[in-house]
Amino acid sequence: MQINVKGHQVEVTTSLHDYAVSKFERVTRHFDHLNELAIVLGIEKLLHKAEATLLLSGKKLHADATATDMYAAIDALVDKVDVQVRKHKEKLTDHHADAVRAARYS
Repeated sequence: MQINVKGHQVEVTTSLHDYAVSKFERVTRHFDHLNELAIVLGIEKLLHKAEATLLLSGKKLHADATATDMYAAIDALVDKVDVQVRKHKEKLTDHHADAVRAARYS
């Protein structure tokens, strides 16, 4: 998975970059088929804003989060993206396992 961290009118320090990348490694534990992740960090008035766009196989997910601290915004963003990825993975899962087992082993 390719992770791009950019700043919108904000300089992304190495500590912010490393923190974002390490936090988003949690998302890859749930779903392996992530192609690309773009993270944009910015400041709007007094709030720190973090946005993420995930490119999955044939699907694009987007989430954003705001907080008074950039690290807290990244944490909130990771939580939102994690929920979206788990929901997407659940939609891909076949829930008719009993019918499949019956057809396969009869």
